[in-house]
Amino acid sequence: MRQPSSPAAGRVNLAAMSRDLSPAHSGLSSGAKSPIAGPSLAAPPMPARSPGSVADDAAVESDVKSTLTTAGSISKRPLIGKRHASTRSDASGLLPSEPGSHPDSPLPPPSPGSDSEEDTYPEGGLRAWLIVFGSWLALFASLGLMNVMATFDTYLSARHLVDHDNGTVGGIISLYTILSFTLGIYVGPVFDKHGPRWPIVGGSVCLFAALIVVSISTNYWHLLVAFAVFSGLGSALLFTPSIAAIGHFFNERRGLATGVATTAGSVSAVVFPYVVQELFVMIGWPWTMRALALICLGVAVGANFLIRSRLPPAKHAKITPSVRVFQTKGFGLTLGAVFLMQFAGFVPLSYLSGYVLAKGFGQEFSFDVVTVLNASSAFGRVAGGWLGDWVGVYNANVVFSVVASIACFAVWLPVEEGKAGMIGFAVLFGFTSGSNVSLMPVTVGKLCGTREYGRYYGTVYTIVSLGVLVAIPIAGKLVLGSKGSWDGLIVLTGVAYLASAVVFAVAKMSIVGWRSKPWVIF
Repeated sequence: MRQPSSPAAGRVNLAAMSRDLSPAHSGLSSGAKSPIAGPSLAAPPMPARSPGSVADDAAVESDVKSTLTTAGSISKRPLIGKRHASTRSDASGLLPSEPGSHPDSPLPPPSPGSDSEEDTYPEGGLRAWLIVFGSWLALFASLGLMNVMATFDTYLSARHLVDHDNGTVGGIISLYTILSFTLGIYVGPVFDKHGPRWPIVGGSVCLFAALIVVSISTNYWHLLVAFAVFSGLGSALLFTPSIAAIGHFFNERRGLATGVATTAGSVSAVVFPYVVQELFVMIGWPWTMRALALICLGVAVGANFLIRSRLPPAKHAKITPSVRVFQTKGFGLTLGAVFLMQFAGFVPLSYLSGYVLAKGFGQEFSFDVVTVLNASSAFGRVAGGWLGDWVGVYNANVVFSVVASIACFAVWLPVEEGKAGMIGFAVLFGFTSGSNVSLMPVTVGKLCGTREYGRYYGTVYTIVSLGVLVAIPIAGKLVLGSKGSWDGLIVLTGVAYLASAVVFAVAKMSIVGWRSKPWVIF
């Protein structure tokens, strides 16, 4: 018959059990963590007991059972942690820490297309800034061509299409401008669905082929199809993806990155007109167009290699425009504010040179004013984007719109004579209008997710461009109707900027809530 274990044997067994639960026997040093999230599950210290005491053995056994029960309950407890990976700048040498890559991490790495991937932005590093440089190259080609439209119009009217009136020749330029702006409503969804590769490739081919055909064109309809249609399509295909791609790599620093990329517009506004005017004299129209085609092709090839998207397309993404964007909270007010801002901005850009000539300052000084304006605009695009990242893009838009309005009423309107006043206005207006250019895409990005950035930006850009096309003739009618007085044009510009600031403020409060403080960062 089996004999019961003695008390001494019980003590030995219980001691062995307690040793098995100690850190030394569990494979964990005193300073190490358990594979389970949280602190090490080392057994608590056993109470002191006197040898040979059965009561003490029972107490030890109770403590051991309590420890095992506690460890089991903790191991079965659901783990709670952050859903998204932390974001660090690649420039700092730290990569995003992926959930699931560390023993303490409760979740597996995010699968492609998850919210975690969208909410984690590089915010810098070599790859992200190469995207910005690629966008700069694409914008240099598309905006550069747009900056020489006035030169083309003058040359075609005087040399190439002398049998056609100015309105007919201007139709080529107008159609090009309309297509460059309005096709963004289609290009944006294509970017969201398929990425930037095919739009950028298509835009590069269209732009190069169009300029080559223009160089050998002799008839009006040749120029209409080649220059207006295909150049307009090429510019639209290059413009929207180059802006939208930046949003895939930057969020908190998106304003700065977009501002750096959009300086291409200011640089091309100085470079392209100068190059074209010099080449017209040296090699004539055909070879000027071919040289321009090679310049655009060279920078566009660089853009093709550099511009990439980071996120896969959203589920059920479509390449057709959608009215659903108008149902987004704050979209209508933001669209109205951007419309007024761009309406006001394009009036001085179009008429400032003519104003300088009308005031008798001379043609050479008019070129100087435009150059100062473009240089100041380049600084404004970078500084405005940087400030928008710090104080919020809606707040920055309000500030810069108010400053632009003050510049119109306090500097431009009183100027009658004196070059200092004109230079001062060119500096102020160039800086504020440049900031508007870099802040507009970032403002639109506040209304949507990154995977729909192209659709939203393309829609806003298309509608706003229609306002730009309307602003120029309205301002011209004001000057003609005032018998050569420019006061009405200046007042219109200042009022439009002031109205834009008010609508931006209302749009912001409608999004963040009317109970929020007016100076909340957004």
